[in-house]
Parts: sequence; C-alpha cells; structure tokens
Amino acid sequence: MNPILVEIANVLQSPKPKNVTELVKKAIDEGISASDILSQGLMAGMDVIAEKFKNNELFVPEVMNAASAMNASTELLKPHMAEGEVKPLGKCILGTVKGDLHDIGKNLVKMMLEGKGINVIDLGVDVAPDKFIEAVKAEDPEIVALSALLTTTMGDMKDTIEALVTAGVREGRIIMVGGAPITLNFSELIGADIYAPDAGSAAVAAKEALLNKTA
Repeated sequence: MNPILVEIANVLQSPKPKNVTELVKKAIDEGISASDILSQGLMAGMDVIAEKFKNNELFVPEVMNAASAMNASTELLKPHMAEGEVKPLGKCILGTVKGDLHDIGKNLVKMMLEGKGINVIDLGVDVAPDKFIEAVKAEDPEIVALSALLTTTMGDMKDTIEALVTAGVREGRIIMVGGAPITLNFSELIGADIYAPDAGSAAVAAKEALLNKTA
C-alpha cells in the first residue's frame, strides 16, 4: 500500500484529524486514485475509529472531529471521482422517532455509517411515521434506522415499523434500531432486524447486513 494512504488513515485517528485534508490533497497531486484514497485511507481510518469508540478508547468529541475531517476530505475527492467510480455500499434512511428531540447518538451513527461507505439520508429528529414512509418511497433504501433516547418514545419505534408494514414498504428492508433505553429483546419484540448498542456496532452490523443482502 502507498505510504501516504497509511498516513491518511493514521492522521484521521490523531488528535488533529483536520490535517488529513492536506494529505488528501497531496495524494491527489501524486496521482493516487480517488477511490483508493477513500477506501484505503479515509475509510480504513474510520474503521479503526469505530472500533476504538466501541471499546470506549475514544469519545464523542474525538469521533465528531474525525468525521468532520473525513467529510471535508471526501468533498475534495468528489471532483476527481469518475462517474460511477465509487459506488455506495447501500442507502440508509435515518431518523429519531416522533416525540424525541435527541440527535447526538443519531449523528454519530450517521458518521459511522458514512465511514463504511453507506449513503445516509438523515430525516432529523421528531420524525413521524408518515415521514419515514415518504422517505422510503422516495429513496428506496436498503436500511431504515430508527433512534430513540427516551423510554417514553420507545413505543414510537413500534408504531413506525407497523406503519411501514401497513404502507407496504417494510418487506425487503433492514430495520435497525438503537438508543439508550433500547435492548435486543425490545428490538425483537417490535420486529426490527438489527439492534446496535452503540454507533460503532451499528455501522459494522449495517455493513454486514448489506454485504449479506447482495451476496
């Protein structure tokens, strides 16, 4: 592997991840393909960050800084990507359910999913079931991810999944749920496919599910 790609992955994990954009510019100038910079440099670095976050070796501010640096770097790469050169692994509709205004956990999941090469459409917070349905019909995602941080809004996850079923857009999609009060048992009771206890686990599980879906 080109040493600069290793350096990109390492700097993304460092206390000053924003410096990675200079390395990305350098890699572009050296003629390294945008797809290699993305997959072998940026995404490789985010994989390590996700694992460290899962193991409590990194915390929310550090992850957000790294994700911000990665987003800035991918913007630099876009003009250099050939049409269809880098295809997303899949697409995910993401939102915090109706009645819940918490977004830090949701935002972390979005960053981690994007770090795995998944295209994320973030619907925001306090998202009613009909908004999820509209988004699913418009975007045709493989994954629908629901977040809830309150025990009082857990039931809205069930309502959303039932609404997707009633609307005829549940079948063939992967429903992923998470949030502080959510448990594996609860996720199974409401008919979800994936439960993730943290953002890093969510990204890993989503990637594995998409790979299995296309296998």
